[in-house]
Amino acid sequence: MSLTTTPPLADMATDTAADTGSQHIRDTLRDAIVERRLAPGTKLSESDVGELFNVSRTLVRAALQALSYEGLVSVEKNRGAFVAHPSIDEARQIFATRRLIEPGVVRAAAPHIGKAELTELRRMLAAERQLTEQRGHSARRAEIKASGDFHLALADLSRNAILRRFMDELIARSSLVIALYGQSTVSSCGHNEHDEIVNALERGDVDTAAKLMVHHIDHIEADLDLRVHKSTDLKAALEL
Repeated sequence: MSLTTTPPLADMATDTAADTGSQHIRDTLRDAIVERRLAPGTKLSESDVGELFNVSRTLVRAALQALSYEGLVSVEKNRGAFVAHPSIDEARQIFATRRLIEPGVVRAAAPHIGKAELTELRRMLAAERQLTEQRGHSARRAEIKASGDFHLALADLSRNAILRRFMDELIARSSLVIALYGQSTVSSCGHNEHDEIVNALERGDVDTAAKLMVHHIDHIEADLDLRVHKSTDLKAALEL
């Protein structure tokens, strides 16, 4: 006969506090990566991050590991953790996946979109347009975040928690790709394409809305410089 024991309340409280602390670090770093305040390739030293948050390296390590599962951080043996630097192949795969997934998001969201939901979507689009008209790095970062939030709002309306979490990762990884390979403001979703998708949903034309989403994703990817550039030596790069 085996006996089971219940962990002391103090130990459970400690574990909960540790989980909360690690989650806060993960969320803060994640926001900085998605909003492009931390550039791809930036080193994330456990000691430096721990000092900034005034926590142990153990909590930082757990947060970095969680981000690595999402593809936002790369952990390299004997070198440490870095903001992920997606390759050209990874970039193409991310957008290929979005083309497969997001028309389904539109179709799943459509039955749950009424007047209140349309009002909220249009409020988001109005805020996004205001950011597009502004200048400067901070406005650009905010615009990119607002653009991603629109796609996530549609995922929320699907009422599918698994799909929402998957989209969260896809949008985050797309932000990294845009940071590396984007060439203009088009990469953050321009040309009123969000408005056209919402207009189609308002009309109840789900097929058109889904097709517009694919066209929209094609448009974002087309603005990325995903050409394979041949490496060259220093003299040639400096044109000397």
